Amino acid sequence: MRLLLDSCAVVWWLNGPEMLSDPARTAIASPANQVFVSAASIWELGLKIAKGKLRMPAGILGALNTDGILALNITCEHAEASLTLPPIHGDPFDRLIVAQAMAEEMIIVSRDDMISQYPVRVIKA
Repeated sequence: MRLLLDSCAVVWWLNGPEMLSDPARTAIASPANQVFVSAASIWELGLKIAKGKLRMPAGILGALNTDGILALNITCEHAEASLTLPPIHGDPFDRLIVAQAMAEEMIIVSRDDMISQYPVRVIKA
C-alpha cells in the first residue's frame, strides 16, 4: 500500500505512536508499505510551531526519513486538483492532501471524518 499521512498522524507518529490506532500504526510500520508525508503537512506543522501552537523537535522531515517515510512534493497538478474538490473541507492543507492522495492513488492516514467524505481510502489514525 501507498500511505499518505495527514499532519496529525505525523505528530502522533513522532511524539507518541501509541496515540495512533493499531491499524494505522501497523500500516505505517510495515516494510511492505510505502509511507509518505506531504510537503503541505511539513508546511502546516512548521506554521503551527512558529505560532507556538505546537511543540516538536527540530528536523521533522529528517526524523520521518529516518523512519523510512518519504517526502511527497506538491505539484501544480495537485494544487489545481485541490481547487476542484467539492467544498466538504475548508482547510486548504487537508484539501491538498486529499488531492494528492487521489492523484497518486494513496490511502490517507487520518482521524479527520471530513476527509473520509471524499472519494479516497482512509485508514483511521
